[in-house]
Amino acid sequence: MLLMAPKAKSKQQKAELRIPPQSIESERAVLGSIMLRKDAIHEVEDTVSPDSFYAEKHKIIFKAMLDLSSRSEPIDMLSLSTKLQEQKNLERVGGNQYLAEIVNDVPSSTNVKHYAEIVQKKYVLRSLIEAADYVSELAFEEGDEHIGEVLDQAEKKIFSVVSTPKNQKFTTLKDALPEAWERLEMLHEHKGMLRGLATGFRDLDTILSGLQKADLVILAARPSMGKTTLALDIARLSATVHEKSVVIFSLEMSSQQLVDRMLSAESKVNAWNLRTGRLSSDREFSQLRDSLDKLAKAKIFIDDQPGNTIVRMKALARRLKAEKGLDLIVVDYMQLMTTNKNYDSMVNQVTEISRSLKSLAKELNVPVLALSQLSRAVESRGGKPRLSDLRDSGSIEQDADVVMFIHREDKTRDEAERTNIAEILIAKHRNGPTGKIELYFNEKTTTFLNLEKSTLSEFAPSKIGGELDEF
Repeated sequence: MLLMAPKAKSKQQKAELRIPPQSIESERAVLGSIMLRKDAIHEVEDTVSPDSFYAEKHKIIFKAMLDLSSRSEPIDMLSLSTKLQEQKNLERVGGNQYLAEIVNDVPSSTNVKHYAEIVQKKYVLRSLIEAADYVSELAFEEGDEHIGEVLDQAEKKIFSVVSTPKNQKFTTLKDALPEAWERLEMLHEHKGMLRGLATGFRDLDTILSGLQKADLVILAARPSMGKTTLALDIARLSATVHEKSVVIFSLEMSSQQLVDRMLSAESKVNAWNLRTGRLSSDREFSQLRDSLDKLAKAKIFIDDQPGNTIVRMKALARRLKAEKGLDLIVVDYMQLMTTNKNYDSMVNQVTEISRSLKSLAKELNVPVLALSQLSRAVESRGGKPRLSDLRDSGSIEQDADVVMFIHREDKTRDEAERTNIAEILIAKHRNGPTGKIELYFNEKTTTFLNLEKSTLSEFAPSKIGGELDEF
C-alpha cells in the first residue's frame, strides 16, 4: 500500500493557525522589572496601559501595580501578592509561584522602557487587525448606509488606532487636575495671556481669550456684511503672525479668489487694482512681493471643492492633523455643505451639519470657525441680529460654543453716521461673557482692522482713518 504524501496546508488553514501579535516574554519582563524596581512603573505608565498586555493575567497584575502606585505603596512580591489576594485575583494569575517566576526571568530591569515599547507595538498591531476586521465587516454588511458614511466609520476606526496609542476611553478628574493647575499657574504668571488661538484682533481676543480648542464658533451675518472677510483675516493672521496651521473649506469662492483677498489684505494694496492688474507704483509691487513671501511661509491649506460633504471634510482634516498638524478649521459656509443622506427639509440637513462640525472640533481638539447665513427676518424687523435669526436650524445655537454676529449700520440704513464701522456681537459664549467689540472695515483692501478705543465715540471716517491698528 502506497503512503500518500501529506498535502500542503491551504492558505485558509494557515490563516486559522495564526495567533495575534504578542510578546509574552516582554510582558513578563515589564512586570518583573517593576517588582524589582518600584520607580520603573513611572517610566512605562505613559507607554502602556492594562489593555496593552495580551495575557489576561498580565493585565490583572499591571492593574494591581497601578493601584499600588496611585497610593504611593511599594510594588514588590509581598505587596503585590497581598493586593491581588484582596482583589481575589491571586489564584487567577498563577499564585505566588508565577510572580516569583516573573521576577527571576527579568534580563535587566534598566531596560524596562524597551520592553514596554515592544509590548505597546504588539498591542497597536493587534488593534490594527481588530480595526481591519471591523472595516471588513462593514464592507460585507452592505446595509442601507450611504457609502460615504461607511468610509467615514472605517477611517475613524483606523485613525483611532493611530491617534490614541493607549486607546483610553475616559480621563479621571484626578489625572486632569495637575494639568489644570499648571495652566492656571501659567495664566497667573502671564496675566493677559490667551487660553486659546489668537484671532489677531485685540478686543475680540480679550472677550473670548482666543478661539478655544474643541469649540464650534459660529460667525453669522446677512450677505455683504463681511463674514468671509473676517474669517479670512482670522485665518491669515493666525498663520502669519502666530505661525498656526489652518485649513479653509471654501464652498462659495475659489482658491484664487481667496488668495487675491489675502494678498490684498496682507500687502494693503487696493483689492480691485490687484484683480485688474492696475498696479501703478513700484511701492505696490514691493509690498506685494513681501506679502507673497510671507504668505508662502504660512501653513494655510485651502479646499475649494463645491458642495463639499462633512464626510470628505472630516477625512481631509484628519489627514492634515496627522501629517501637518492642525490648529484651526474654517468653513465658508454651512448652508452650502451637503450630507450623504437626502433630507426632506433644510432644517434637518443643517442640524446634521452643525452636530458633525461640533463632533469634528472635539475629535481633532481644534476650534472650528463655521460661517452661517442669517434669515431675512433680521432685515424685515430691523435692528441688530438675534440668536433666533440663525437660518434653517435651532441646532446651530444649541451646538455652538460661541455665536458671533456682524452688524453694520451703514449697510442697513442709508444715512448711517458710522461708515465702515462693524459691530461684532458675541450673542452666545458658553464659557465666558457675551458683549460686543468694534472693528473698522477697509473697503479698499477688503480687510478688518482694530479700532483704537479713543475713536469709538468719534464717528467721522476722516478721524477714524488715522488711528487704526492692524494687529
